[in-house]
Amino acid sequence: MQRRTFIAGLGIGGLAGLSGCLGVIGMAEHTSTPAGVDPSVREDAGYEAPTLEELVVERDVGTDAYSETITVTNHQTQYEKVIDMGPLGEQRGAVFSVLSTPQVELAGRQFNPVEEMSTTELVDLIASNYEGIGNVTLEEEAAIQILGQATTRSRFSADAEFEGESVEVDLHVTEAVETDEDLLVTIGVYPQRLRSREEERVLSLMGGVTETLEEDASTSSDGDSDGNDEEDGETNESDGSSGGNETQDGNESDDDSSTDNDSDDGGLFDG
Repeated sequence: MQRRTFIAGLGIGGLAGLSGCLGVIGMAEHTSTPAGVDPSVREDAGYEAPTLEELVVERDVGTDAYSETITVTNHQTQYEKVIDMGPLGEQRGAVFSVLSTPQVELAGRQFNPVEEMSTTELVDLIASNYEGIGNVTLEEEAAIQILGQATTRSRFSADAEFEGESVEVDLHVTEAVETDEDLLVTIGVYPQRLRSREEERVLSLMGGVTETLEEDASTSSDGDSDGNDEEDGETNESDGSSGGNETQDGNESDDDSSTDNDSDDGGLFDG
């Protein structure tokens, strides 16, 4: 599944409406600040140190008389966790992402469509751009606090292809919250059969979101580093345990988890 195509949909769709004004007001470039999760919350949930991907999207907008290239830089901070995938063995099958996309405002109007997108619209965007996700069904909606703001968190069930096998997954998505300059969306996914313990951990990661990416050992940036990290120190979840809130997960090794975001390293969103 290609993460880039989904992120490319963030922060660019509404910018065509700015054509004709961009050169005058200097709004041709928009860059988000990478966001993340408090490292202590990340460790408690058993996730590896994050990888950071910067995605620059360019689009020409305007008329025959005047056109301009709009550049939007989004950021994805991704956390992965090695879990027991049953017949597939121990894999990076739990993934949590914080996506930041810049706010683009002119005369009180927000041109980044992410601000108004519901979780259903966001998950439709995910499903339409990631190969291998289907049968998406809304199961639950609830309120959650992210950065002190109340927003909606939805859990969807879906089928996801993983190393040629179909896996039933829970897909958690939150509506965007604002920072001073950006919009943040979180996404969490794990095999559905591990819901009894992994759902709580995804919710803790959402609650631990920070508007800037804090220093964390082994953080990899830009998605261009092809560090082939070794997850062998990561706690190996057995699907039989029902789940104390942390127990074995907190002692995974955060050795070099700098995965190349475009490589095939076994992550559930890495097809």
